[in-house]
Amino acid sequence: MKRKIGILTAGGDCPGLNAAIRGVAKTAIVEYNMEVFGFKGGFKGLIDADYMPLPEEKVSGILTLGGTILGTSREKPFKKNHPFDDDPEHKMKCINKTIDSLGLDCVVCIGGNGTMKNAYHLSQVGIPVIGVPKTIDNDVWGTDATFGFDSAVEICTDAIDRLHTTANSHNRIMVIEVMGHDAGWIALHSGLAGGGDVILIPELEYDINVVCKYLLKRNAADKPVSIVVVAEGIKSGKKRSPGPYIAKKIQEYTGLETRETVLGYIQRGGTPSSTDRILATRYGRFAAELIAQKKYNVMVALNNNIIGSIPLSETAGKVSLVGADCRLIKTAQSLGVCFGNTCK
Repeated sequence: MKRKIGILTAGGDCPGLNAAIRGVAKTAIVEYNMEVFGFKGGFKGLIDADYMPLPEEKVSGILTLGGTILGTSREKPFKKNHPFDDDPEHKMKCINKTIDSLGLDCVVCIGGNGTMKNAYHLSQVGIPVIGVPKTIDNDVWGTDATFGFDSAVEICTDAIDRLHTTANSHNRIMVIEVMGHDAGWIALHSGLAGGGDVILIPELEYDINVVCKYLLKRNAADKPVSIVVVAEGIKSGKKRSPGPYIAKKIQEYTGLETRETVLGYIQRGGTPSSTDRILATRYGRFAAELIAQKKYNVMVALNNNIIGSIPLSETAGKVSLVGADCRLIKTAQSLGVCFGNTCK
């Protein structure tokens, strides 16, 4: 009998989702003669039986598109999302009914940390799943890279490049806030690529006084222009947005004209980079291969540029953070970049 699979995209959107959908579906159809269905709105589509067939022609031409043709949501099937939400037990009954009615052999869950955790819970109740890691934050544990990250870094780097011209024209300090709640990968990579002078990430404690003294030292050395890159997850007092908070503190302390820019959702939108298109395609193809081999309940992962898989049990509930001994941090420090603790 022809095997049948479902695909869903959950959590926040990011560049490369359509490339991953295409990679899974086209490989499943062309290589393994499977029938493919797409669930709309993440796990919500699985619960509500809201799906659409994904024949080969449906996924042709979507490689370059941003967002996801399936839509996404923050639906968590194993908890109540709001007081009026259905209880998890009822949700599971609906999910099982959907899977049984379609005769699915496996569900491919494309998403970040939360999605991998929910995929693991589905596997624990007997539903065959494959996880495909995506997130601009690059913080899914167990893989060297998630698609969406490269595109976000490119967007942030371009923004930093543009801020350099304004900063130089007005002799200003420019603070740019980028995404990264728990992990500072975007700030670190774009800060280094964009020539940031200060990079503040959630993993490293910073002292605003150290930062300000460093900026005053640069100013005294006839370097009045500085770029400060901050991740949104750094401590900023009373849960305020860190970009405006840091800019205000710098101007108060140094007296130097300071402005902030918060990139926000711009980082998650638009066309995926070529790197993300390729990675998402590789992930999707390998996910279909795992299904063909009946190797379920694992997450596709990249390690040393080799695509493989790890058990979902190993990645669920974990986050990949920037370590204090990260080589990129040491590289940046050797160039004189300040991370808010000790600065040269």
